[in-house]
Amino acid sequence: MSPQHASEKIPQDEKQHIEDLRQRLSAKIQREYQKGVMRRDAHPKTHGVVRAYFIVEPDLPPELRVGLFARARRYKTWIRFSNQSATIQPDSKRDIRGMAIKLMGVPGKKVLDAEADATTQDFILISTDRFVTANVREFAGLIRAMTSGTLSVIWYFLTHLRVGLNLWHSMLRHANPLQVRYHSTTPYLFGDRPVKYAVIPQIRHLDRIPDNPPDDYLRRAMVRQLSQEDAVFDFMVQFQSDPEKMPVEDPGKVWPEELSRFRKVATIRIPRQYFDHPLQDEFGDELSFSPWHALPEHRPLGGINRARKVVYEAISRMRHGHNHTERKEPEGWDIPGMESLDQSSEGSRFLWGSTTIFRKHGQP
Repeated sequence: MSPQHASEKIPQDEKQHIEDLRQRLSAKIQREYQKGVMRRDAHPKTHGVVRAYFIVEPDLPPELRVGLFARARRYKTWIRFSNQSATIQPDSKRDIRGMAIKLMGVPGKKVLDAEADATTQDFILISTDRFVTANVREFAGLIRAMTSGTLSVIWYFLTHLRVGLNLWHSMLRHANPLQVRYHSTTPYLFGDRPVKYAVIPQIRHLDRIPDNPPDDYLRRAMVRQLSQEDAVFDFMVQFQSDPEKMPVEDPGKVWPEELSRFRKVATIRIPRQYFDHPLQDEFGDELSFSPWHALPEHRPLGGINRARKVVYEAISRMRHGHNHTERKEPEGWDIPGMESLDQSSEGSRFLWGSTTIFRKHGQP
């Protein structure tokens, strides 16, 4: 692990709470998925796994030319859009939405010793600008309450009012995952300075939540948009400028934009494509995303990210072991088994420039 950054203050009991989290979440998914496919403990419902380009901006000023952003370059990318709720539920329910980004072909040693030679870089974002809790201790308490019954949950929220307010603020209804603003909520290094990330959509036509929406209307909205046009996002960074008002160890507190504005460092372009196929969903379910799949220049900071390092690894290994699938980082856009799909003239091709993204098999 990289040396501790000066802005990090690690509580003495943090490892104990991280281990409690690991044990409880591991036991939870073991109970819930004794048979069949084991899914993630959070974000189990996939709206879509899509091919994208992550395009580093040209001519960035020197302070932004760091790590991944040191020079203008275009990376092939996978992006998974999801619902956070541990229960797969209708999209009309209030929830937090997720955007997990995996760049491929990223040179350089990575943070994790076991994956030092990997060529991927992940960014984990959600549809809220604040994490639900202030630290690992609070989060472990929340998970303990949620796995102990209704009365425990009620008591927890009565004694942790800010957690309840953060959760209420964050759980919303949305019309289209491609038209949502996403945030890292937790901080990361950007060279030697802490930053937070945001991904902001460029919206041409704003969708509305349909009347009497079907359970999977968010996926349908993505299918509709990507059959007609590209989806484009601005990838932004916000530098910490005041350690007191913009703390590293409390991701439940929003960093004020009046103290430090977000600055664009890259464009995410999701080309027109067809992605609504079971094999592509299975491929996405087998992917593992972690903020620790990262260059040292972009190392995760803070207690929640330190907990993610342990918990994400444990859950990923458990899922892949249970499902008898290989834990492997992708190297490109190919999906095993997709090569056999019908490529006759009846199939529709979705192109971006001269690059064939995918050949649609049959009709949606």
